[in-house]
Amino acid sequence: MAKDFSALLDELKGYDFSGMYNADFLHTWDKTTDELRALYAVAAALRNLRERNISPRIFDSGLAVSLFRDNSTRTRFSFSKASNLLGLQLQDLDEGKSQIAHGETVRETATMISFMADVIGIRDDMYIGKGDAYMAEVAESVDEAYRDGVLDHRPTLISLQSDSDHPTQSSADMLYLIEEFGGLENLRGKKVAVTWAYSPSYGKPLSCPQSLISLLPRFGMDVTLAHPEGYDLMSDRVEAAKTYAAESGCTFKQVNTMAEAFEGADIVIPKSWAPYAAMEKRTNLYAEGDDAGIKALEKELLAQNATHMDWCSTTDLMAKTANGQDTIYMHPLPADISGVSCEHGEVMADVFDMHRVGMYKEASYKPYAIAAMIFLQKVKDPVATLAALEAAGKPRWNQA
Repeated sequence: MAKDFSALLDELKGYDFSGMYNADFLHTWDKTTDELRALYAVAAALRNLRERNISPRIFDSGLAVSLFRDNSTRTRFSFSKASNLLGLQLQDLDEGKSQIAHGETVRETATMISFMADVIGIRDDMYIGKGDAYMAEVAESVDEAYRDGVLDHRPTLISLQSDSDHPTQSSADMLYLIEEFGGLENLRGKKVAVTWAYSPSYGKPLSCPQSLISLLPRFGMDVTLAHPEGYDLMSDRVEAAKTYAAESGCTFKQVNTMAEAFEGADIVIPKSWAPYAAMEKRTNLYAEGDDAGIKALEKELLAQNATHMDWCSTTDLMAKTANGQDTIYMHPLPADISGVSCEHGEVMADVFDMHRVGMYKEASYKPYAIAAMIFLQKVKDPVATLAALEAAGKPRWNQA
């Protein structure tokens, strides 16, 4: 059961999260455990206000600028909802309709969009090393413009997914699990299977599984990472997961079958991703403009994927988990559903349908995760501000 508003404020008072003010949110591993706990508490408080029809708006004007370099449904609309929830107007930056198409530099673009922008959200997840580098360049550019007096404020940057991390998704996942298990403290000792699953496409980002293995062990969850040989994640993220597990007194292990990962699991999160080595190769081929090489790599990877069609969530696999068909099944969506969205995919239709409501609830937390990131980075005293919003009691939706 969700904590009441006053309990959330009391909880927030016990955390040290001062370092989040006027900062960016690019990776969960950049944040302290107290800062992450504060994020979850603020997200719950903002949801609490909205569900009681109390406006959580802290802005009377201002822009939130989004730049999506990859397709998106849930994250795109979640960023829009989060911005609007706090009082900002959204403006999407379409690179094809901007001077970026004519060679405008990152520094110039970042400065020009920041005159009235309070938040900039960026998704850049397709090429290894490129997304994080681009966001770092944008951050440095707005820092420089602020130092030079060009900007009267410094916009906050939020990663809406990079090549290494998907902080808004993993934060939404955490909020969902906190609610499902009745508190963050109840996640300790829960066994989670983070597994690869077959997809008839290639090139899916590594950032979703990397985000999970980098975050869940920090809160005492026992994580099993499963994938076929050759589908490795970035080695530094795997090593970090081992370190977090050791520090938290939980476990992190790697196996090569879904069945091993599902055995006794309280939560399963199966999703396809591309091999790290292949993603590196693809990035280099794009940089070289080698279209023939890209097509050859795609053909090779699709053939490789096809040898692992048995990596699919079935009722038989779910029966191996701690609670059978009632075990929590999660996915960031959209899932490749066998017989529905594709012939063979990540999950059988009957398993997906059994867990559809849960996955939709999982997705519903993302706007609040993003809103909390914005809130903590733009509000100097979050406890006092949340208390003032509740005391004001301004209706979000006016009705006679």
